[in-house]
Amino acid sequence: MVVDDHPMWRDAVERDLQAAGFDVVAVAATGAQAVARFAAARPQVVVLDLQIPEPNGVEVTRTVLEQDPGARVLILSASGEQNDVLEAVKAGATGYLVKSASREELISAVRRVAAGDTVFTPGLAGLVLGEFRRISDPRTVDGTPQLTDRETEVLRMVAKGMSYKQIAERLFISHRTVQNHVQNTLRKLQMHNRVELTRYAIEQGLDDPEEA
Repeated sequence: MVVDDHPMWRDAVERDLQAAGFDVVAVAATGAQAVARFAAARPQVVVLDLQIPEPNGVEVTRTVLEQDPGARVLILSASGEQNDVLEAVKAGATGYLVKSASREELISAVRRVAAGDTVFTPGLAGLVLGEFRRISDPRTVDGTPQLTDRETEVLRMVAKGMSYKQIAERLFISHRTVQNHVQNTLRKLQMHNRVELTRYAIEQGLDDPEEA
């Protein structure tokens, strides 16, 4: 589903996604339309602008994920402000692109989000992570069970939006091993999915934007 209050932009995104082989099951121009049409169409991925007539994109994100926790929300916004990015992630968005992204970047992001990856326009994750950096050891905050060094390393890469395949190649381990580390981390942190894990990583500052 594509949600944007600018008809030309909405139509262009819809055409690009259809041309790439995606089935666009609904479009909407307002938050109210988005919520109603989401319930009817049950899309797997919602490509959503933040600045839409009420309710705004953050509220729409929260509402649709309450209806279907398995859905994915990819924010496509003109704003790259870290507060907007943070609010979207806290609401449950799986990805965040600014509208300067290319057609190829958008299509790739939709594919990755649909597969369960987290996707950010380069630099945005670092801005948010820097804002929420903690002085205390993030592995033992509030009595949280300590993560192993490898689990922490994988979590840092998740926070940067890297795919399991990219993480596996970087660490010279198998895709299955990456999945196991993520699942172990979710279990220790009593979280249910990768979206919550990414949110935790952002809030704890488990990232160094200067690292490759």
